[in-house]
Amino acid sequence: MIAWRLSLVSAFFPVALAAQQPAPPAPSTTPILDAVRAQSARFGRNMPAAAETMPADKYGFKPTPGQMSFGELVLHVANSNNFLCSTASGMAAPAKSTLTPASPHDSLVAAIRASFVYCDSALAKVDESKLAERVPFYGGRMASRFQALLSLSMDWADHYSQQAMYLRLNGLLPPTARPRP
Repeated sequence: MIAWRLSLVSAFFPVALAAQQPAPPAPSTTPILDAVRAQSARFGRNMPAAAETMPADKYGFKPTPGQMSFGELVLHVANSNNFLCSTASGMAAPAKSTLTPASPHDSLVAAIRASFVYCDSALAKVDESKLAERVPFYGGRMASRFQALLSLSMDWADHYSQQAMYLRLNGLLPPTARPRP
């Protein structure tokens, strides 16, 4: 009798366990946008944090004469985000900033932060089925919405690496190099 019960339990136990496992998620219907939105969340934390980390008196720092100053870099990222997210989504870009690289530290940090908030709202409106559509791009050229998203993603990686380098050259750790709490 006990052997019969054990065999019955051992036969149905795997079935009971399988029934308790959540079903795997369905494949995404927007894998490109999912990836860009995830990057926006990551860079939207790290790039403003890097801008906050650099002291105000170091915003004029540039490693070589041919490179942007840190303040120019922060302002460039904010403007690029607004342009590329507008281009990819078709939403109107925020009004052109009157800030300069010499504007107050807090204003420049707020500008880069606001550009990521704008990008998040713009990326929420992008229709992945329309990524092949041609839209106005830099230099009066036309490009696909996908190219705008790809440029956006590449800009974030490029410019965050610049921010990290500028911080390290000033003896500061970039956000992604700090110990996690």
